[in-house]
Amino acid sequence: MVSMVFTNLRDDIDAVLARDPAARSRLEVLLCYPGIHARIFHRWANALWRREWRFLARFVSHLGRVATGIEIHPGATLGRRLFIDHGMGVVIGETAEVGDDVTLYQGVTLGGTSLEKGKRHPTLGNRVIVGAGAQVLGPLNIGDGARIGSNAVVLNDVPACMSVVGIPAKPVGQRASPPPESFVAYGTQPGEVPDPVARAIGDLREEISRLRSRVAELECAADEHRALARRAEEGLARDDGLAREDGLTRERAAP
Repeated sequence: MVSMVFTNLRDDIDAVLARDPAARSRLEVLLCYPGIHARIFHRWANALWRREWRFLARFVSHLGRVATGIEIHPGATLGRRLFIDHGMGVVIGETAEVGDDVTLYQGVTLGGTSLEKGKRHPTLGNRVIVGAGAQVLGPLNIGDGARIGSNAVVLNDVPACMSVVGIPAKPVGQRASPPPESFVAYGTQPGEVPDPVARAIGDLREEISRLRSRVAELECAADEHRALARRAEEGLARDDGLAREDGLTRERAAP
């Protein structure tokens, strides 16, 4: 079990060095990064959980929460090279599944919304980035390379390589499949993701402009139709007048 607890620890440390420019050495990462400590506690708790030692697994998980501020249920499935940056307030539920090379920031919740005993927590693909304070709720599928902006509340599946922001989370752009080494801190870069509210307002303005143009066209057509109808009525009235005059003339000419 001891070897299982420290399995892939070198990969975890290398992942921190690759994604955090503040990390200076492996020793610093090993001793000072709560995300690494949480991973060690979880491996221990998960090993106990899979052996059906459920109470002891939960107790070890609780010790990890007290020590790191990161709560990972011992039944959760975590992939390789998971980087939990800062970590305080992160919650990962029992049936959550996290792929390889995933990055979670402080305050992230991978939570469940159902009281059922089955699958009720999200599944994250590989290379997913979840920004600080984001909430991913329910048995959702988050595709490979997806990015979830800070404080987003995700209630629906997110396709691969899609970026989502807002409450509830809305897509703001889909990218081609990123190379494995690509990484964007907090899932978004300044100026990269447009404001979805501003974009919605812009779309409404464009729609209003199109509707105004259409209304103007219809008004012009209606004016032309009324003009034609008026001319037709005038023509009919003129024809009626001529017919009456012709009738009177014939009556007078008759013996």
